[in-house]
Amino acid sequence: INLSIKPRDKVAVVGVSGSGKTTLISLLAGLDQPSDGKIWIQNKEITELSEDGRALIRLKHIGFVFQSFQLIPSLTALENVMLPLELSGHKKAKELADHWLDRVGLKKRKTHLPRQLSGGEQQRVAIARAFAVEPDLLFADEPTGNLDKKTSEHIDDLIFELNAEHGTTLVIVTHDEVLADRCDQKIIIDGGRLQ
Repeated sequence: INLSIKPRDKVAVVGVSGSGKTTLISLLAGLDQPSDGKIWIQNKEITELSEDGRALIRLKHIGFVFQSFQLIPSLTALENVMLPLELSGHKKAKELADHWLDRVGLKKRKTHLPRQLSGGEQQRVAIARAFAVEPDLLFADEPTGNLDKKTSEHIDDLIFELNAEHGTTLVIVTHDEVLADRCDQKIIIDGGRLQ
């Protein structure tokens, strides 16, 4: 695969299950190492970096929204959003997390644990967590795959609204053609190859 994603782009990665979509974004984010080739983020070749070096790039430049939310069960919504802010040394993590939970409509649910939240609410916490660190690049892996149609549409709107406000580059893995059509570019993967 040879591709370039420019700042502020909105890119959909589509293909059948098992085609390599999630593997592609795991490689692009430095979560996995390629067996061959090079990956660059912010003019840094991340394939030459150690795991700690790649983790630092992720901390400084990358946000994630996972289909399964990946919230820490023992932390409240507020604490889940605060965590990456605290890890990056942000001095006002609580205030910023409060702001983002309010931004996604969850200010009144901030003291709730993930098990006390609906699927849509958990996904909004995950979105608040991802955007709170003001990433240059946001990877979303089937961000609405586990949600009902109305909640999915709300989450989609929220991701694009936040993208427009903050200029975040979006890379979205999706089976949803409507969501893919809202992006500037559509990458179709079949058997690990671009079509």
